[in-house]
Amino acid sequence: MQLTHTQPEMEVTASSGTPHKRELPQALQALSYRNFRLFWFSQIVSLLGTWMQTTGQAWLVLQLSHNNALWLGVDGALQFLPVLILGLFSGVIADRIPKRKLLIGTQATYMVLATVLCLLVATHTIQLWHVLILSTLLGVTNSLDMPVRQAFVVEMVGRKSLPNAIALNSSSFNVTRIIGPSIAGLVIAGFGEMPLFLLNAISFIPVIICISLMRDAELQYQPQARSEEERQGVFQSLGEGFAYVKRTPAVFLIIAIVGVVSLFGINFNVVLPLFATTVLHSGSTGYGLISSFFGIGALAAALSIAARSRKPRIGFMVGSAFLFGVFEAIFSLSHQYIVSLILIAIVGFGLVSFTATANSAIQSVTPGHLRGRIMSVYTIVFTGTTPIGNLLTGGIANTFGASVALFAMAFISIVAAVVAWLKRKPAEQSLNTHTA
Repeated sequence: MQLTHTQPEMEVTASSGTPHKRELPQALQALSYRNFRLFWFSQIVSLLGTWMQTTGQAWLVLQLSHNNALWLGVDGALQFLPVLILGLFSGVIADRIPKRKLLIGTQATYMVLATVLCLLVATHTIQLWHVLILSTLLGVTNSLDMPVRQAFVVEMVGRKSLPNAIALNSSSFNVTRIIGPSIAGLVIAGFGEMPLFLLNAISFIPVIICISLMRDAELQYQPQARSEEERQGVFQSLGEGFAYVKRTPAVFLIIAIVGVVSLFGINFNVVLPLFATTVLHSGSTGYGLISSFFGIGALAAALSIAARSRKPRIGFMVGSAFLFGVFEAIFSLSHQYIVSLILIAIVGFGLVSFTATANSAIQSVTPGHLRGRIMSVYTIVFTGTTPIGNLLTGGIANTFGASVALFAMAFISIVAAVVAWLKRKPAEQSLNTHTA
């Protein structure tokens, strides 16, 4: 379907020319769209598998490296380094090729990679370098999947339902984050890591089927088909995206604070296995429970945002970043397991309140023909900086211990939140102008 640049955004069905929606409670508003329902329910299955593999792979690396936190950092870095290198070009691709087709390809690739890891573990031939190569290939796939997935949400539900859709996505992400690691810890204790990788591979099948069943006629196409843009070179297209970031205060502030908090604060997951082992003295089951309690707090935040469905606010976003940093710092000082579970839940609440609001705000102010590129920049600062942060956090933890690493990263996040609060006024005006 080809649209002109001046054609307004719209959602239509093939039969009636109007959106096909079901009446649902405000907190479930985005699920009134059939395409989003297919996407959301299939994602629950897939994310459950992903969290099980994430937990199992971290534990596998820890065993293969003989409890060396630096290798945990390297493995995490390799999963996101390609995002930093290739992310911008993926944004251009996302603005030129139907996102639904791209997502089918990335899900199939994820399934193949999980299958290979499963076979290596099952045949007892797995070595650390195998895991690192597979993590690199996973990172290449992430570099395309992440910006495409982010930008595809608004095509399924439109701008009005976007905050609710993002909150629901975050809810499913964190429900599975609660369940997945807990199951993984029990499975590792009883059967080892291999079943986790097998289940993850299988979990991508319903995603591929559901995305294939989506109706193009019900997608909200963004006004991107400008003939001059089709003739633009890749670097000219990238330049257009960067120019928009620079001249839009709301986008610039969001990109800046997300970049700093992601580079430093969010990398706590790299040292959680080491923290659970050396500080809290809990095994694989204890580590899984810590991850699950983080998910409980994150889920509470996501459900709260979904129920409100308000316009995103810069002040709330920055305040949430501050809350995240403060309680991450307190968590780093805890040596009591039960206290640590409560603290990590609050960390999860603050982090999801911050990231969900940032995601919703940046998409609310971005025009459709630039969304792929802007979301690729967002993806780079959100996850593409992970390799640097993982290596830094892992290196500090390996030298000074997990507690010192967590506290240092949290402190930098707190400083970033304070600076963003002092600079928030132009960004608030920009956001209000674009969402009025």
